Amino acid sequence: MPQPRSTISRRRFLTTAAKASALFAVPALVPGRVLGLDGGVAASERITLAGMGIGGRGGYVLGVMMDEPVFQFVAIADPQKARREGVKQRTEQKYGPGVEMYRDFRDMLPREDIDAVLIATGDRWHALASILAMRAGKDVFTEKPSSMTIAEGRAVVETAARYARVYQTGTQRLSEPNHVFAIEMARTGRLGKIHTAYAHIAPWDAAEMRHDWLPAAPEPPKDEVDWDAWLGPCPWRPFNPGYVSGGWRGHYDFHTSCIGEWGAHTFAQAQAGLDCGESSPVEYEYVANETGDGMVTHFASGVKMILSRGNQYWRGSCGERFDGTEGWAAAADGYSKPDVSSPALLGEFKKIVGDYVARTGRSLDHMRNFLDCVKTRQPTVANPAVMHHSMTTVHAANICMWLKRDLKYDPVKEEFVNDDEANRLRARAMREPYVY
Repeated sequence: MPQPRSTISRRRFLTTAAKASALFAVPALVPGRVLGLDGGVAASERITLAGMGIGGRGGYVLGVMMDEPVFQFVAIADPQKARREGVKQRTEQKYGPGVEMYRDFRDMLPREDIDAVLIATGDRWHALASILAMRAGKDVFTEKPSSMTIAEGRAVVETAARYARVYQTGTQRLSEPNHVFAIEMARTGRLGKIHTAYAHIAPWDAAEMRHDWLPAAPEPPKDEVDWDAWLGPCPWRPFNPGYVSGGWRGHYDFHTSCIGEWGAHTFAQAQAGLDCGESSPVEYEYVANETGDGMVTHFASGVKMILSRGNQYWRGSCGERFDGTEGWAAAADGYSKPDVSSPALLGEFKKIVGDYVARTGRSLDHMRNFLDCVKTRQPTVANPAVMHHSMTTVHAANICMWLKRDLKYDPVKEEFVNDDEANRLRARAMREPYVY
């Protein structure tokens, strides 16, 4: 179990040690970048960063972090040797030698010189790794989907609050101007009374996932692939190389379905525009297809949110749209400007986005928002509550599809109404010792 952070911080220790050594040191030339001169960041102000499970998407996010001078990458944990060695080689090209490697994430957490952790594993590890990291005194930037169950999401919220940790999930469109504009148009009443929102779900895979497993193959040496650590909290399954090369998607043990794949983004976007970022729909209408395409969900306010797999409401991917009594607005990836019902609505684009920044104090850069909040200890735009309630919508929609019937949900009690069968699916058993 990770040990709690010492009351003597790393920076305080370094400062004290530096003062003591100065009494005996001979004069020396200190590079300006160490002191924060010449545009550098002083060592005492750097955020020391570690990573877990950095592959394709995680590699991109790591690149964004490495572009921020304030970060100093010091450690990588990954059960796959090739992955951890690749990250070590990449980061040492920038930071110099000394990036340490760990096969098991938990072995890295007791280090007091780590301030923040980038978690970019598959879905199965996101919540548990976030919880363990925050318990160990680390701030967290985690990829989405950020929980496997409603219970996991609640545990992330409670852990962040208890340990006073900064947490950001990678729903980066909440920080992009086009999406901010569409969200604010709906939230501020510029579209009139909103009656319907639409949220994009992934146009591949299905809501009903596989419950079988791939054929057993010879397990590689533990140093090459630590299969037990790769599985983490999931049920034991025989090793197959297809899993570790991305073939875990579409399996119930590891994935959150086509609904979670993009809904982790778009539900947060739609719910922000409805001012329901910290709530969830109260009704879910089953649709008789494999994907959830066309599912109608209802908020307590009476507003509907419709899940859509196609592009009839936007152009591009990961879109959201808001329909009101006086017009509509939509945004998705690849837009130069949002889509609106009337060109006149775009006339206030700069004002609306500017007003959002002034009101919230947030950067229109998701990583910068995380960095700012690490310094100020303010909640991020994709904070634990926002993550949990949008992911609750994902999980409830999945459960609706799995049970093949309509559901009613109480977002205050976080339980399905008079439905023991649905309530049993709010959590999953976790395999020892990978528990929170």
